[in-house]
Amino acid sequence: MRWYRLAAEQGNAESELDLGMMYADGTGVAQDYKQAARRIRLAAEQGNARAQDDLGCLYAEGHGVTQDYKAAAKWFRYSAEQGNAGGQQNLAAAYASGWGVPQDYKEAVKWRTLAAAQGVSRAQWTLGKMYAVGRGVEQDLVKAAKLFRLAAEQGNADGQALLGISCYTGLGVPMDYVQALMWCDLAVAGGSKQAVQCLAYATERLTADQIAKARRLAREWKPRKPPGSVPASPALQDLKAGNRK
Repeated sequence: MRWYRLAAEQGNAESELDLGMMYADGTGVAQDYKQAARRIRLAAEQGNARAQDDLGCLYAEGHGVTQDYKAAAKWFRYSAEQGNAGGQQNLAAAYASGWGVPQDYKEAVKWRTLAAAQGVSRAQWTLGKMYAVGRGVEQDLVKAAKLFRLAAEQGNADGQALLGISCYTGLGVPMDYVQALMWCDLAVAGGSKQAVQCLAYATERLTADQIAKARRLAREWKPRKPPGSVPASPALQDLKAGNRK
């Protein structure tokens, strides 16, 4: 903590951000969102793209600052325009929800596409949903299923649920009840509620041997993380994985 403070006092943006993360997480210090916001703002104002995204999250959730969706969208944009994947996903979510900016599905597709290309699993499955229903983009069920798979293979429970449902219905992929059960099994284990019904339906359509095969595939499955992906701070990860669309 001492070295972070010394570096931060010399105006080092990364140290300011790291110190802010420590306050946000309660790592080595009592959790304090006001201190987190102050430190993260100092880094954001120096142009640090990660700090700008994190400051946007704090504004979106009202942690350490007064909740302000316009301010959140502003900081997300600063981050996104520097190529930060988290900022791109969060700016897309703001456009999809109309939080702090006019609702604009085409803009949401634009920014989610950029974030998805950098391996953000939430961007992948939410973009997939937009392709599935033709929201802000021409409907394309095959593209939707591909995006669900990208998120699913990273271990994202929502992506797994949507891929499982696609396999069950045959929308965008060949109908395959074994694969449907496997992905829905993983999704339910990951906390997804939307996969529960599909799991039950797929189970009804399979033999005991096929069910055993699907469950074995689920046990043997391992997530694939894209190269270069860096997990967010635990406290801010919860904010980023919130209920924004």
